[in-house]
Amino acid sequence: MSAGTYAPRPGAAPLGRMIAAQTALETRMLLRNGEQLLLTVIIPTLLLVLFSAVDIVDTGAGESVDFLAPGILALAVMSTAFTGQAIATGFERRYGVLKRLAASPLPRWALMTSKTLAVLVTEVLQVLLLTVIAFALGWSPQGNPVAVLLLLVLGTAAFSGLGLLMAGTLRAEATLAAANLVFLLLLVGGGVIVPLDKFPDAVQSVLGLLPIAALSDGLRDVLQHGAAMPWGDLGILAVWAVLGLGAAARFFRWE
Repeated sequence: MSAGTYAPRPGAAPLGRMIAAQTALETRMLLRNGEQLLLTVIIPTLLLVLFSAVDIVDTGAGESVDFLAPGILALAVMSTAFTGQAIATGFERRYGVLKRLAASPLPRWALMTSKTLAVLVTEVLQVLLLTVIAFALGWSPQGNPVAVLLLLVLGTAAFSGLGLLMAGTLRAEATLAAANLVFLLLLVGGGVIVPLDKFPDAVQSVLGLLPIAALSDGLRDVLQHGAAMPWGDLGILAVWAVLGLGAAARFFRWE
């Protein structure tokens, strides 16, 4: 029997189609998970509304939402690219899902690409939702949209690399605990809600090197103060992205 007898013709789908299908699947899994929705949508929204409406933290001159909105956008990126992705990927690895997917026609790098694209799709939805809420609270953003886009992309790359590194090296239970702990610590000490200048000078210099601080401060410089291009914050995020993705590619264990 000749190969042309079969219809449809057997074999793997084109690489682009496989990545698109896997990306759609990863996105649906992210959006259907109640714990992921809590991290990616509900917590950032509640923090934005609560701290904008109630004067709990001194955010300086101007409207509180002008300070908070950029930080909450940074938090949304971290919650999806780092915390959510680390936990989901860690348990996929524990249950053998990654091992089976790695044996499919989809290359391993394409699977990681699909996960990253799913994170980006989720972040677009997050940014749209939080922007609408912030506008309703009186937000008046300014600055260069290109700078905002660069910050969000580099921030996603940095947190995605760190999340995959954690998921690929630690046990699933340890990843769950560590990812949530890091989320809470960076929420408090990353300049998201509490300005970094509220911390001691010695601590500020260390906190300013964290990816969440670079992302929130960079977004704040652009959206609140109208800065053209926050090169320092972009540089910090680029370093974290290279280190995180490089380490994840080197040390990620599929089993």
